[in-house]
Amino acid sequence: DVQLVESGGGLVQPGGSLKLSCAVSGYTSRNYCMAWFRQAPGKERDWVANTYTGGSYTRYADSVKGRFTISQGAAKNTIYLQMNSLKPEDTAMYYCAAVIDFACGLGYNSPDKYRYWGQGTQVTVS
Repeated sequence: DVQLVESGGGLVQPGGSLKLSCAVSGYTSRNYCMAWFRQAPGKERDWVANTYTGGSYTRYADSVKGRFTISQGAAKNTIYLQMNSLKPEDTAMYYCAAVIDFACGLGYNSPDKYRYWGQGTQVTVS
């Protein structure tokens, strides 16, 4: 089965940076739509960004556009989320998600689209 493991969260001051990683193991010969979501206490899980391992497609939520960058490792088995200019409102548990698919465009901002999830990594901006 496919497993996702996030790392890189922590405590950072406003204006600071963090880089999250998501390691993918299991059935990695196929292409995935991969995403980062985040969830603050008492709130819904919100989409942050996604990318397609079969190409260079990326897409971002308006709240993070220009500050966050999603990228892939050379072997397609790791994705990253570089987060710059962090704000207190970015504080949340960040989750990596994946689904084996031929597309990764509009509509892939819903958690329901994704089959595989990591355990999450906490990001606190304070």
